[in-house]
Amino acid sequence: MAKRHYIPVTADVPGVNDGLKALIRKAIRTALAAEGVDFPCEIDVSVTSDEGIHQINLDMREVDRPTDVLSFPAFDLTPGELPGEEDADPATGLVPLGDMVISLERVRAQSKEYGHSNRRELAYLVVHSVLHLLGYDHLDEGPQKAQMRAREDAIMAELGIER
Repeated sequence: MAKRHYIPVTADVPGVNDGLKALIRKAIRTALAAEGVDFPCEIDVSVTSDEGIHQINLDMREVDRPTDVLSFPAFDLTPGELPGEEDADPATGLVPLGDMVISLERVRAQSKEYGHSNRRELAYLVVHSVLHLLGYDHLDEGPQKAQMRAREDAIMAELGIER
């Protein structure tokens, strides 16, 4: 029996309907399963505007610009390393993996820029963020980035949303 993950999705911008929330949750669950996360966990998702993500980027990272997605992991992991069930919140039984913030404006702009659907761009950013929460990074232009891109492509293929 599959264990359930808790994925609250909040939005402070219009246009975030039940279909978009379902896509976000499906992308998260698919990424978690692909990475071997078989214990109940929590990922909190906030969908906002460029202005909203700009302020969070400035407050949390001292970066004075908007971005497409921000990831705030609860653990300092390396790819392939997972927190254990002992890391679960005793009150909920869920392992808190972290938070993600997505700019819906960036989703729309980047989907036009890259010539694909808003749905594909949103799913990609969600998968990208989950991988960051699980320790993946792309700070270098070499093996780390290649490893992360390969996982993103594999998970997007599992979702049936390819380039």
